[in-house]
Amino acid sequence: MALASSRPTPVRRGLRAQTSNSGPTQQSLKSAQTRARLIDATIRCIVKYGYANTTTPQVAMEAGLSRGAMLHHFENGATLIKAAIVELHEKRIRAFRRAAETTEHEPATLVHAYWRQVQKPAFIAFHELALAARTNADLAAILRPLQVEFRQRFNAEAVQLFPEWQSDPRSFEEAMALSQTMIEGLAINVQTGAVDEAMVEPMLSLLQRQLESMKPAPGRKASR
Repeated sequence: MALASSRPTPVRRGLRAQTSNSGPTQQSLKSAQTRARLIDATIRCIVKYGYANTTTPQVAMEAGLSRGAMLHHFENGATLIKAAIVELHEKRIRAFRRAAETTEHEPATLVHAYWRQVQKPAFIAFHELALAARTNADLAAILRPLQVEFRQRFNAEAVQLFPEWQSDPRSFEEAMALSQTMIEGLAINVQTGAVDEAMVEPMLSLLQRQLESMKPAPGRKASR
């Protein structure tokens, strides 16, 4: 059965293994590892075949598991897709944290870190899902609430990771939106051939200069 045709059903929140008072059991750890294999396999299949052509048997085969074993962990394609979207969001959050670990948040460093991120399969998979959700109501019903939740988490983390922008939260929000829109759009246009790869560095440099001009001056008081 194609993932695209699976109806969403109520699922438990969270993907981590259940634990007892004394910590995770060997069985729960093994279950979590199997779920992770299936989620990673789903992302790989979406990259290889596209959302519309990805099926649950393909995912099971990609993960090296039987379809029965897969259904033991995910009752249908919808629950598996939901778990994959959550993992794609987590990957993005982790990458963002790594990029912000330095004390000096130079635009050039951050822009190139973001550009490297959108070259990875996770971005291709998410872009594929986002496009498919435009015409697939079932997928949209799964994706959109998770997008709202992710945006709230991402923005909250960003404020904490970039204290030098806290004096001007509006400019920071605009800088974040500009970076996301330009870098992700540039990646898509390069993938489709709409923009030549030779334009990547000039465009990233343009973005760096714009972000530098938007940064609050040192010692500026927080705006009310």
